[in-house]
Amino acid sequence: MTEQQREQGAVTSCEGCGVKLQTERPEVPGYIPQQALEREPVICQRCFRIKNYNDAASVTLEQDDFLRLLSQVGASTNDALVIHIVDLFDFDGSLISSLQRFVGNNPVLLVVNKIDLLPIVTNWNRLTNWVQKRAKEHGIKVIDVVLCSAKKNQGFERLIDKVSDYRQGRDIYVVGATNVGKSTLINRLIRDYSDMERELTTSRFPGTTLDLVKIPLDDGKFIIDTPGIVYPSRLTELVHRKDLGAIMPDRPLKPTVFQLNEGQSLFFGAMARFDFVQGERQSFTCFVSNGLKIHRTKLERADELYAEHRGVMLTPPNQDHIDDLPAWSKHQIRVAKGSKTDLFISGLGWIKVNSDAGALVNIHAPKGVKVLSRDAMI
Repeated sequence: MTEQQREQGAVTSCEGCGVKLQTERPEVPGYIPQQALEREPVICQRCFRIKNYNDAASVTLEQDDFLRLLSQVGASTNDALVIHIVDLFDFDGSLISSLQRFVGNNPVLLVVNKIDLLPIVTNWNRLTNWVQKRAKEHGIKVIDVVLCSAKKNQGFERLIDKVSDYRQGRDIYVVGATNVGKSTLINRLIRDYSDMERELTTSRFPGTTLDLVKIPLDDGKFIIDTPGIVYPSRLTELVHRKDLGAIMPDRPLKPTVFQLNEGQSLFFGAMARFDFVQGERQSFTCFVSNGLKIHRTKLERADELYAEHRGVMLTPPNQDHIDDLPAWSKHQIRVAKGSKTDLFISGLGWIKVNSDAGALVNIHAPKGVKVLSRDAMI
């Protein structure tokens, strides 16, 4: 905000999240104390608390508002490059399957963030092919795929090259679900390729960006950051914020292998349960956060164990928050013989079936959380 704008009392937007600023109602998005208008950068109280205390108020936009903002991307007068950022750890949960109807004919560059979470021995060419296939199965047409890690600054130079190749003088819209790393990646663009001093507010809490944030480019065009879409089908949207750190990995995964006989179960804290119902003795590899404890038991005792120990031995969540989650739903999945399969739980991770023998399994997860089988990622 310039001195002239301050003197004229001009309505401005938060330089962190893009929401319109107001000084009257603290409970409404965009609130800023009058005296804070003199500070630089000019950010709302919510962004100030995120930036200084890593504390976000529970402010979200209605789904209709998200759709209204996204509909601007595919407007007939809008010629833009669309960068769709997804979280590799929660790929099928963070991919916007309906994106194609919003972007129209605008090209989509798929940026897959958080590759630093995978084991070092990962075959990156195979992973790229896997991403392209999954995107196609979700109905999204992409012009290219970039694998990267905003946290480790991996793949960033390639992303810049691809943006230069495909932008062709157009605006850039950046879209994605909450918590996939959109603002972090844009901040790297700002720091490395712009003279601007501001940064977008970044936080591990969902829904940090509340409106369109337009970042000017040297040629008069803009990078436009859009709010993250909130998907209740992701476990990360349902758990208490204190439990996010337990299920969202921040360092490379250490896959855990279990040799199971049929009739055995695995508890992932009190977040989910995996039952090996039928099949030959075989191994299953769990790709979940290193901070999440996995407890093995017999299937015949699983219900009783959960009833007695949920929130105590089986955590997270603890007893204070265990009832905040919806009741579990059971998903029965038959793994075909000879298939290479992942059993995916959105926001929690996945379980790779290592044997070709086939299996019948049940997965219990909070109602509404996306659970599916897919071709193995690794």
